[in-house]
Amino acid sequence: MMKAMRGRIAPGKHFVQNSMEAFCSVSRKARRFLLHERTLVSIAAVRLNSREMKPSIRALALCIGFTTNILAQSPTPAPSPLQPPADYDLHWGVKILMRDKVELNATVYLPKTPEGSLSKTPVIFTLTPYISDTYHARAAYFASHGYAFALVDVRSRGNSGGEFEPFANEPRDGHDIVEWFAKQPFCDGKVAMWGGSYAGFDQWATAKEFPSHLATIVPVAAARPPLDYPSYNNVGETYDVQWFTLTSGRAGQEHLFADQKFWRTKFLDAYKKHVPFKDLDSFVGNSSKNFQRILKHPTADAYYDAIVPSAEQYKKITLPVLTITGQYDGDELGALTFYRDHMANISPETRAKHFLIIGPWDHAGTRTPTDEVAGVKFGPGAILDLNDLHRQWYDWTMKAGPKPPFLKSQVAYYLLAPGNSGANGEWKYADDFAALVANPKTFYFASKDGDANGAFRSGTLTESRSTTGADKFSYDPLDTHRGEFVEGVEPKEKTAAIDQTFALSIGGDGLVYHTDPLSNETPLIGCPAVTLWVSIDTPDVDLECDLYEIQPDGISIALWTDLRRLRYHESLREAKFVQPSQIAKCDFNPGLFIARRVMKGSRLRLVVTAVNSILWQKNYCSGGVVAEETAKDARTCHVQIYHDAEHASAIQLPLR
Repeated sequence: MMKAMRGRIAPGKHFVQNSMEAFCSVSRKARRFLLHERTLVSIAAVRLNSREMKPSIRALALCIGFTTNILAQSPTPAPSPLQPPADYDLHWGVKILMRDKVELNATVYLPKTPEGSLSKTPVIFTLTPYISDTYHARAAYFASHGYAFALVDVRSRGNSGGEFEPFANEPRDGHDIVEWFAKQPFCDGKVAMWGGSYAGFDQWATAKEFPSHLATIVPVAAARPPLDYPSYNNVGETYDVQWFTLTSGRAGQEHLFADQKFWRTKFLDAYKKHVPFKDLDSFVGNSSKNFQRILKHPTADAYYDAIVPSAEQYKKITLPVLTITGQYDGDELGALTFYRDHMANISPETRAKHFLIIGPWDHAGTRTPTDEVAGVKFGPGAILDLNDLHRQWYDWTMKAGPKPPFLKSQVAYYLLAPGNSGANGEWKYADDFAALVANPKTFYFASKDGDANGAFRSGTLTESRSTTGADKFSYDPLDTHRGEFVEGVEPKEKTAAIDQTFALSIGGDGLVYHTDPLSNETPLIGCPAVTLWVSIDTPDVDLECDLYEIQPDGISIALWTDLRRLRYHESLREAKFVQPSQIAKCDFNPGLFIARRVMKGSRLRLVVTAVNSILWQKNYCSGGVVAEETAKDARTCHVQIYHDAEHASAIQLPLR
């Protein structure tokens, strides 16, 4: 749904055939870098390439997302056909009655039989806010390969009745749709789901209601509200307004949604004028009931608890599951959170039925892979035919077919090659994800005379623990130079993940740390995490950490990003403010996965700063309701990051 790639690339959550799948998660791992330039593609390009898209790294990574010699071990690496096959029958305008008498609209594609008789097959459906027609080619593909496939519009979108309240109705509606299809004359009693982003979320939402005929789910790039959308770790996203405009009314708003320069211009204007976040929808020109609704739920609460599985519900989800995400997927956080929560609450027998694929891809690439995103090259092995892999999975779980040969172990991940040519990337396998990411190495912060304020006067990351020291930077909420001169209105979707503008702009407003050059080529496989020991002189501040590989030739590769609102340093569910005399521990540990061979001679760079972006809700540091703050509430925050004997700020790096 959601975002494209997180991070400094572009926030994105979307578009095309399933672009919308991109829904956007805006992304975080898009990655934040990706986040910064939410990647949008023109409608024409989208239709031409038949690609789903989500804007940014977060957007790129909430849009970005890693293979060699893959022919022998996976589905044929070929993209989805530009022209969908024609051997299927169509039933348009099918009405499905929900328990509260609301009718949802479906377009049903049925396999064509030689004699024209009605054959009973499993039914696969997607439940989408992006208008059914955007998934036509997908539906045609599966109907031409022996499955009834249905595109169902969520409430108040397309020709469905009711009111669209994002996420809220999908659990019950998903259940009712499954049971309705199971009773149809063309269904053999088995029902499955397909889709990514929003349509990845609603697979988990449906599964937690335990419809008796649900045979399997394949949640792809699944957004996990409210963790990664409509906020990220409780930090609001300006992308929300863009997405709520896309999903306003009954028709698609693809052209408006895709006008990236318009959105960036509006977000920059609001940022410079210090428009309160709560007024962003009206400022843009589309007062949104849904946007105002989410502002009433700034943290995980009962409202969100009702739409995602509880621990007890996870225990009862015993059907086969195939989770798919990407290293630059803006909803990687959501996808992996669903995966981890399920695996933590089920029996060994059920764990054996849950498979995980982490490609190198961005958000859109989790459905239509590409060999490059935002300047990072993956190589030809990244181009899997995921339609074919889905088909093989459905054949195995619902038709007693063979296990997909690509799924050699429980976890498949793409190990990016050293450098940035894309050559020699390869798929790797593991039996257990927790074991794969265990035992990272600790690198501690250090600096000379407390000076780490810039890429050319940086501190260090070392395996030797520092015994003294602290580094300082300042955040002035009224300072708009980053939004104006670092981000701006021009997108950088083709280079966002290799662009160093942000890191090189850091001065007194942030900190930079480097490792020594690596003496050998070294795999980086796992989930980085940062622990900051921090003090501030204001009630609150938003902080971010960004990790890069700096190769011997100076090329920068965005790897990982995370952000935190300091009032939630102990719990995302409850605020606990840091007192002026307090040194608090703040963990940046989203569990986002990296798999790359780091070049010999490369250094790893960590940037620590305050969030100050056109893409994020601005924290004015007053300690009030952030969505209501304006310039009059602004307080300059002086931040100290400690690396002494008692307060060892550090990063966990999964160097192998």
